[in-house]
Amino acid sequence: MSGGGPKVFDDLSRLAGGALGALGGLRSEIEEMVRQRVERMANELDLVTREDFEIAREMAAEARAENEELVARVTALEEQVAQVSKSGSSAKSGGAKSARRKAAGSDDDTDTAD
Repeated sequence: MSGGGPKVFDDLSRLAGGALGALGGLRSEIEEMVRQRVERMANELDLVTREDFEIAREMAAEARAENEELVARVTALEEQVAQVSKSGSSAKSGGAKSARRKAAGSDDDTDTAD
């Protein structure tokens, strides 16, 4: 009987090793199935790549900077219009004409040279 004991342990050992091997194979199959499912879901969600995201992000930053420049230009123009309006109301006819010339950006005085 002492000879039968180790054989039982050997059989149990082989059985446990086979079970662990089968579980390892099952694990890799499950991982592959999960990976495929996640890829399918990502495709269905229409996700963008990192490269596309970075390009869009850069474009948004450029647009934001351009917007800030345009806001500054509009603010400066509004200030010029306000100054022209003030000077136009204080000088009835001649001042309004020169104020319009200043607002238009004309520096030549061809009308007054005659």
